[in-house]
Amino acid sequence: MDFSHINWLAVVVAGLSAFLVGGIWYSPVLFANAWMADNKLNLDELKASSKARTFGFAFLFSIIMAINLGMFLSDAKTDVSWGATAGFLAGIWTFSAIAIQGLFELKSWRVIFINGGYSIVSLTLMGTIIGWWR
Repeated sequence: MDFSHINWLAVVVAGLSAFLVGGIWYSPVLFANAWMADNKLNLDELKASSKARTFGFAFLFSIIMAINLGMFLSDAKTDVSWGATAGFLAGIWTFSAIAIQGLFELKSWRVIFINGGYSIVSLTLMGTIIGWWR
């Protein structure tokens, strides 16, 4: 693999975009209330958790996902269309893993679709950014 074809700034921005999408996706504006209810969590429990640990690892894993996607999209022929498509397909792949785990953890279909939907949306956006920013 030729790492010189990877736009590392695009990878970092793509990772940040997933972090931002997660902030919106799991906010009260979208799915926070349903996600908390189905996971039997309340706001006090979430507030008491370690924000540095949660957000730090979320950011780290977002960057790892973006690096991984950037490696798959390192071909010089990659464009925005292929980037978005590859991101979407990666999202379907991770959605499937989330669904399998959720089924064994007895999670509701609503939680599976909330978590899996985030994966599809964030990876599609990441692929779009990486493909566009060639």
